[in-house]
Amino acid sequence: MMNLASHLTHPVFKRVGELADERGQRAFVIGGFVRDLLLDRPCKDIDIVTEGSGIELARATAKSMGIRQVHVFKNFGTAMFKARDYEVEFVGARKESYSRGSRKPVVEDGTLEDDQNRRDFTINAMAISLNADSFGKLVDPFGGVDDLNRKWIRTPLDPDVTYSDDPLRMLRAVRFASQLGFRIEEGSLASIRRNAKRLSIISAERIHTEVNKIILSPRPSRGFKLLFKTKLLHKFFPEMAALQGVEWRKGVGHKDNFYHTLEVLDNVAEHSDSLWLRWAAIMHDIAKPPTKRFDARSGWTFHGHEDRGARMVPKIFARMKLPMDAKMKYVQKLVLLHLRPIALTKEVVTDSAVRRLLFEAGDDIDDLMILCRADITSKNEAKVERYLRNYDVVVEKLREVEEKDHIRNFQPPVSGEEIMEAFGIPPSRPVGDIKKAIKEAILDGDIRNDVVEAKRLMLELGAQMGLTPSPSSRP
Repeated sequence: MMNLASHLTHPVFKRVGELADERGQRAFVIGGFVRDLLLDRPCKDIDIVTEGSGIELARATAKSMGIRQVHVFKNFGTAMFKARDYEVEFVGARKESYSRGSRKPVVEDGTLEDDQNRRDFTINAMAISLNADSFGKLVDPFGGVDDLNRKWIRTPLDPDVTYSDDPLRMLRAVRFASQLGFRIEEGSLASIRRNAKRLSIISAERIHTEVNKIILSPRPSRGFKLLFKTKLLHKFFPEMAALQGVEWRKGVGHKDNFYHTLEVLDNVAEHSDSLWLRWAAIMHDIAKPPTKRFDARSGWTFHGHEDRGARMVPKIFARMKLPMDAKMKYVQKLVLLHLRPIALTKEVVTDSAVRRLLFEAGDDIDDLMILCRADITSKNEAKVERYLRNYDVVVEKLREVEEKDHIRNFQPPVSGEEIMEAFGIPPSRPVGDIKKAIKEAILDGDIRNDVVEAKRLMLELGAQMGLTPSPSSRP
């Protein structure tokens, strides 16, 4: 049996083993730390399982290492503390049984074998002994090492039982496959398809936590293809599942917008680790199914899908319990604007059009350009190169206009309060009209983004409205 003692260099392992021996307990490091150790991946989370009280062993270990703060979760029978830059969590070995309508198990004290039986996958069920007489010995009853070598995701026991007991494990299977580049073993994959409907007992928060990890994986399309194949996607994100398919009429078909979206997502992932930019990639064409129309002359169209998609974003975020704050607004903005730079590549790029794009995108303009470049997924290489060259022209124009006019995060140089003071008027429609006209004049290039020019225009507009400037406002 493999011995990994030389890899257990953190002092917590020896201390746990010594204290467990004093108490007559068996103790092991288990789960993700062991898996990542064998995969040579960094891992800062250490899970300790012991046959006995995990909370008391945690307290004793922390005390012996001079660690003052131990977080105890009595309801779960766990305790956790930080040692150096690692989080160390302790739990007593247990066995579980589930009722059909809940993923919350009935928990009893158990042995290491019981604890390994309840684990989700063979690669997460491996344990390493910490007791002195077997320190470093790998305990691998389900062939986890072999599955790591084969790059398999497989359940320790009958997958129908594993997934039905806790349906979140189905999403975890997809997540690990996506993160590690593994494949789900066929029997396990078939079981996920059979049990997909069980996802209904999982909270939206737990679902989106796993989905976000899939989105952040190196090649997220791998995970979404599995979610689609197993019908899990249809359960929590039907709008995305609806993107799949090609419809033909009179010999004219449109592209499969599901697989196009996955290409865009992977393209974005190559250039950015931003979760919310990746969400914008997922959502950018989300409204194509409801806006799809066929015209005998122009073929398939999706007019207005960017506007309708932007209106769909808050509804989808709310249902999935994703944050309804600036992050949602950011995704909504990028969905709304994602066609604007593309339009600029097809025509003469005017300063006015660039100013308006900079004004509306603000600090998110660079992310918008990443999304738009990622949206070029044609199989025609010459077409792709042409579009990318056009984008280079737009980017250069954006830089030039920003340097000259400082439009990004633009604030009108004359405030509503200054307009009211200039004409001695209360808050009213003329104030808003003057402020808007100044903004439009700057964006159109009729005046510079300058206080003096803006105030001059303010007085001209006021005169046209019959407003009398106060003495201090007259030039």
